[in-house]
Amino acid sequence: MNAAAEFKKDATRITRDLRHRALIQTALGKYVVARDAKKSKFQNWQEARQTAAEIKWDAINHLDKHLIQFAEKLEAHGGKVHWASNAEQAREIILKIVADKKARAIIKSKVMTGEEIHLNDALEKAGFEVVESDLGEYIVQLRHEAPYHFVFPAMHLTRGEISDLFQKELGTAPTDSPEELTMIARRVLRGKYIAADIGISGANFAIAETGMVSITENEGNARLTCALPKVHITLMGIEKVLPRLDDLALFLPMLGTAGAGQAITCYNSLYGGPRQPGESDGPEEFHVVLLDNKRTHLLADPEQRDALHCIRCGACLNVCPIYKNIGGHAYGTTYQGPIGSVITPHLRGLQDWKHLSFASSLCGACTSACPVKIDLHHHLLQSRRNARGQKPLWWEKTAFKMFAVVANSAFIWNTIKPLARLGQIFHPLIKATLLDPARVWTATRELPKVAPQTFKEYWRTRK
Repeated sequence: MNAAAEFKKDATRITRDLRHRALIQTALGKYVVARDAKKSKFQNWQEARQTAAEIKWDAINHLDKHLIQFAEKLEAHGGKVHWASNAEQAREIILKIVADKKARAIIKSKVMTGEEIHLNDALEKAGFEVVESDLGEYIVQLRHEAPYHFVFPAMHLTRGEISDLFQKELGTAPTDSPEELTMIARRVLRGKYIAADIGISGANFAIAETGMVSITENEGNARLTCALPKVHITLMGIEKVLPRLDDLALFLPMLGTAGAGQAITCYNSLYGGPRQPGESDGPEEFHVVLLDNKRTHLLADPEQRDALHCIRCGACLNVCPIYKNIGGHAYGTTYQGPIGSVITPHLRGLQDWKHLSFASSLCGACTSACPVKIDLHHHLLQSRRNARGQKPLWWEKTAFKMFAVVANSAFIWNTIKPLARLGQIFHPLIKATLLDPARVWTATRELPKVAPQTFKEYWRTRK
């Protein structure tokens, strides 16, 4: 089954699960209230968005300069930078580092680029134990699932479902307490931190000016993942770079506000290299793998290049009416929601993933919510146009040509108006059947009623 067919099947199944939809919509409704409360604390949220968009514009449009500066600064402090053109190269680089260190166990904090390149599968097939240290990621790992949302990976699960999972996989007693569930995971993971030879992290930002990686989190798991093992590997997309350290003064609170409705996340750390002489802790080696994986293809597109500005806050997912109804797993890709629907066709092929661009109400909520002002809903339209331009459908072209003839002729238009009213009377006889030309719509919705009188007809009676 291809990606489009799988998407339609999963989306249909999830939209019929009213309990699941209510769970997601309740959670995201609470997020909107918290986010708006924190947005009001900014002196001017719209000015902050504009400033962030301009900083990211500078970062992306001068990416070559900033990446070289970042690499030089990091290597000057003893770090090692690796350049990966695609997913296969990134996996090979990381597998070689792990094999060279004769590692047995690996601890891993939230790494969406790791999901993108299927890093866990590659490491496990090579015989290494990999454990996710983020609580949500750890839960979905135990369920053998992909993250449901790239900020809230286990958002789709209730406390009861998590308790049953821990009881089955970890042998713990059932509980309905979030605190107890957290402590169960904490007890298991503490031992994993101590045993790990390698710690793998992602990056929220990379600072070109200082050669440092910025990681923001709420649990403290990333700090333990980065500091306790002897080797720290950061896997990050090349678009994560920011020009200056001062830029974090805007982006850290903006990420906390847009991503989780917080003034700022609980833990914000900067990593600039391995343990230095005289320092008591930290890794002995620090590796950064810079991943392209077709990001430069998107960079070459002047129309949609600003999609690389994304800071992965998830704000567009949280307000998207489509995401709220079909959930995260239906998308079948690492990056879900509006931003995923824009970038996935660039990263994985337009024709294979064009269906995501059509899974949109084009309401513009995503664009309004984006803290770096990515023009998301227009990009979805552009992707539709590009997909149809590459491989036009003959029946669509024919239908639109016929419609153009009708719409451009006042005589034909006025002639068929009474037929539309007549057809409306008999439409229930064929509604949602194979004979219904509007079946795709009427299978789940009602067609709007044809007005009994047009405005022009009404206006004639007034005269």
